[in-house]
Amino acid sequence: MNGLIVLDKPSGITSHDCVSLVRRITGESSIGHLGTLDPMATGVLPLLLGKYTRLAQFFGQAEKQYTGTIRFGYATDSFDADGKPAAEPQPLTLSLAELQELATKFHGPMDQMPPIFSAKKINGVPAHKLARAGVDVPVKPARIVIHNFELLSLTGDTAEFAMTVSAGGYVRSVAHELGALAGCGAHLSSLRRTRAGVFSLDQAITTEALKALAGDPAAIERSLPHPRTLLPEMPSVTVDEQTAGRIRNGMQINLAEFSDVPLVKVFTSPTEMMAIAKRVAGTLMQPIVVMN
Repeated sequence: MNGLIVLDKPSGITSHDCVSLVRRITGESSIGHLGTLDPMATGVLPLLLGKYTRLAQFFGQAEKQYTGTIRFGYATDSFDADGKPAAEPQPLTLSLAELQELATKFHGPMDQMPPIFSAKKINGVPAHKLARAGVDVPVKPARIVIHNFELLSLTGDTAEFAMTVSAGGYVRSVAHELGALAGCGAHLSSLRRTRAGVFSLDQAITTEALKALAGDPAAIERSLPHPRTLLPEMPSVTVDEQTAGRIRNGMQINLAEFSDVPLVKVFTSPTEMMAIAKRVAGTLMQPIVVMN
């Protein structure tokens, strides 16, 4: 099965677990995700299937949107509710307005220290594996951009929030650092990804709904976004069989209608994407990924 599925990830399982689940349901062994979600988190998890895994390089570093809750009173070693308390609980003494004022410090470009319990690779090994093995994890700050961070309400010691952040940004780290500024510690208590790049919850299918389609490949394919809607920054073109043959042989092709675009999606039918071609000069295109 070839395509992209937008999964509404449930809480309590890893992104790798989701890949394994989709493998079993679809029978497709080649699957890759476009950015992990922590086990506690829910929401948008785009997965590339089959030949479409070759397109991963073109999805780039997409920004993400989240909603969730931050619990004040104590920090944890993982910066979220799955971790162990890092200190004795302390009461939250600040109001919502005061917390909102502190939240304004988390806006724009900044260097962020990722949690040691994360998927970031340290010499090829995920940081969380080193941390659980008791090995010192030499994490380094990463440059990120927080486009929006808004505390929406405060009930007791728990605040609801909305955030838009660049790729590589950790919401957990923001919760942790906000707690430090508040003087009482804090951790991420729930998280839901509502958008990843161009993919939103409106397009997502739950794992239960996907399981109900097991054994019906046509029904599963109907639940996937249309291939022509993927990578919307690239225009689409449908070529004849002769041109398709040249592409399969790695030969350059001439696409007269495209003289000012860097990349083009090449189709052989309304839904069959066969290649991505790159403009060499003028209207001359070179296939750089061939899928069939």
